[in-house]
Amino acid sequence: MNHSAVVAAIEAGVSEALHRPVTNLTDSTRLFEDLHLDSTTSLELLMAMEDAFGLLVDPETLDLDDFRTVGTFAAFVLRELAAQQGDGARP
Repeated sequence: MNHSAVVAAIEAGVSEALHRPVTNLTDSTRLFEDLHLDSTTSLELLMAMEDAFGLLVDPETLDLDDFRTVGTFAAFVLRELAAQQGDGARP
């Protein structure tokens, strides 16, 4: 999985969560300030990533910093994918 594929999935997830098309996201697009996600829509976005990539995210691993921007969230998704595709163990 690559970064651009994850960003495309984030666009789809945000569009679904906000019930409107969201396009042209960049790594610096802020999820809360620019896109106006809230706690409910951010959880919907996380569930969309779980569905899109077959992730199982432990709520204990969530950090607000991972939800700052599209770039930080994409990096979080990629880390989760790598951890789950590796030996399955979490650091």
